[in-house]
Amino acid sequence: MSTDWTPARRVAFRFGVVYLTLFSLATQISGSLLPNPWFTYRGLGRLSPMREVTRWVARTFVGVDVRLDDVSGGETLSFWIQWFWVLAAAVAIAAVWTLLARRRGYATWLPWCRLAVRVSLAASLIEYGMTKVIPTQFPTPPLSALVTPVGDMTLSALLWTTIGSAPAYEIITGCVEVLAGVLILLPWTVTLGALLGLVSLLQVLLLNLTFDIGVKLVTTHLIALAVILITPMVRLKPDTAVEVRLKPDTTAVILPIVLGAYLLGMQTWINWSFWQAGGGGRPKSVLYGIWNVERLSVDGQVRPPELNDYDRRWRRVIFDAPDAIVFQRTDDSFASFGASLDRSSGTIVLAKGASLTWTARFTYDRPSDDRLTLAGEMDGHRIDADLQLVDPSAFPLINSGFRWIRPHDP
Repeated sequence: MSTDWTPARRVAFRFGVVYLTLFSLATQISGSLLPNPWFTYRGLGRLSPMREVTRWVARTFVGVDVRLDDVSGGETLSFWIQWFWVLAAAVAIAAVWTLLARRRGYATWLPWCRLAVRVSLAASLIEYGMTKVIPTQFPTPPLSALVTPVGDMTLSALLWTTIGSAPAYEIITGCVEVLAGVLILLPWTVTLGALLGLVSLLQVLLLNLTFDIGVKLVTTHLIALAVILITPMVRLKPDTAVEVRLKPDTTAVILPIVLGAYLLGMQTWINWSFWQAGGGGRPKSVLYGIWNVERLSVDGQVRPPELNDYDRRWRRVIFDAPDAIVFQRTDDSFASFGASLDRSSGTIVLAKGASLTWTARFTYDRPSDDRLTLAGEMDGHRIDADLQLVDPSAFPLINSGFRWIRPHDP
């Protein structure tokens, strides 16, 4: 038995192994290890039996009797309840393990635990890094964001708009995260990669905390994984460092490299597909742009938009994606509809959410590049509108580029 394996150290090791394993399996940390185009896996916490345990704990100890398997990606109430029982289970399992285990050290476990930490941390860094290298995490802001008052945005929406408007910053930070993940998977550069990953994750945690992003707990655990990989470098006792630096066999060297190649290839393919479908590479509407409503007639009566009934209090009409149309009201709220546009007949058919019966049909005419007329019926009302295209140069957000010498703001 190694003299360095004190009772406290053995207990801490057992708890750490159990807790980090359970947390990683329950959350997207394990999901990052299985990127694929066939199914979505973001952790066992959303699946049986972990999902049922979370619901039972919620009903029994919190008094919440609602569906808690939220899949929004944020750390909702269900996520924190799950974390609570995972922590409690880890304490109980570690206690039983301690009662049953002999007084022994775990030096032979350390290289393989370290390998598990490496691949888990690297997979998360490569996943989140690649969503920035190919800008899908923070896509180019939609046109509706350009006419949304800043005061109406949440902190998280403001951050998404800000970073999405500066793709160079997004891509560079993504490259740093991907590089950190690759360095962690290479056996010769683990510490360097962990240090680089730690710096990146600390910045991510700061953004999560200050902009109310819902992955605070996951980010904290990824930071803990990075610290674990760095720890051997700062040990004071050289004899204990020998245990941690035991050379793994050839499999342990090749496996992370093969996994890294798979993660890089799959994350590149997935994010490139997302970028083409819903990011900067997505197709645009043939009427693309923000159109101001200059004249609006409802049932033959021409009145200022603010005097019409609520749904027709239109200030702007926004054509962005080819299958959608957005109306901005005079109070700056939005009404979004699915849209099917037929250029040959000059018609637009609108759909509302999941309704199978509601439709609205308009004809349109574009006499010039910056003029558009709409005529049709919606909710039993005859609607006629004259629209004026907003010049994109009117928005400094999308027209501010790099400058060495920056003039004074007007």
